Amino acid sequence: MKIDIVTIFPDFFRGPLDFGIIRRAREAGLAEIAVHDLRAFTRDRHKTVDDRPFGGGEGMVLKPEPIFECIEAMGATARAERTARNESVILLSAQGKRFHQSIAHGLAKLNRIVLICGRYEGVDERVGQYLADRELSVGDFVLSGGEIGAALIVDAVTRLIPGALGNDASAQQESFTAHGENPTGDGPNSTCGSGGLLDYPHYTRPADFRGMVVPEILSSGNHDEIRRWRRKTALEKTLRNRPDLLEEARLGKEDEKLLASIKAGAGNNDIQ
Repeated sequence: MKIDIVTIFPDFFRGPLDFGIIRRAREAGLAEIAVHDLRAFTRDRHKTVDDRPFGGGEGMVLKPEPIFECIEAMGATARAERTARNESVILLSAQGKRFHQSIAHGLAKLNRIVLICGRYEGVDERVGQYLADRELSVGDFVLSGGEIGAALIVDAVTRLIPGALGNDASAQQESFTAHGENPTGDGPNSTCGSGGLLDYPHYTRPADFRGMVVPEILSSGNHDEIRRWRRKTALEKTLRNRPDLLEEARLGKEDEKLLASIKAGAGNNDIQ
């Protein structure tokens, strides 16, 4: 996969791209990531990338010329051609659709993505209307620019590229991963497949740390009961922290029973 990032602060990405899974994916040739300095596509001696908006208002807005010329220099302008090549140009914007795991899975299947980092009070509307294929936001809050959002998207997408993780099954059990995004086609089980819920709790050695004891069921050897415990605790955590996810999660009959017992206040005593 090739990822291009358009920004006025290229040095920002020296850190995020040089560590962990992203670095390993780049070194393995799984991901080719290029950062493009938007100021290199300006034509005045001050390298101006912004201007005041028509109609007045506070702040400055990124001009369309440098952005269009930058994307044109990449050869990624015509939308029909991008679709045929399995590529997409994305504008990072507070007005964009909220980025989530399903979108990350979709982007990971592309051959190339171009991320345009917005700045100041926004970007000339013609960029989103005529150049970008979509606008994405990383959350319902305002950042100073799209660089942090771009770094988040690059990380979320890169880890889904086959071979990027030491064990591809790791991505199947993570929070927000829906059933249809599980490449094995299997449903949620004791070791993978969150089914759109938050992930279940994880424990490691020592079994007793400062009086905080690992649930006994996890060392019982009863895999079916471990699976039920993990599924129930995932449901509990989701109900507590992100109840909105339950509205779209694919819940089976057993899930419905477990969820009913949780809501009834049964706790974990019946499966520990």
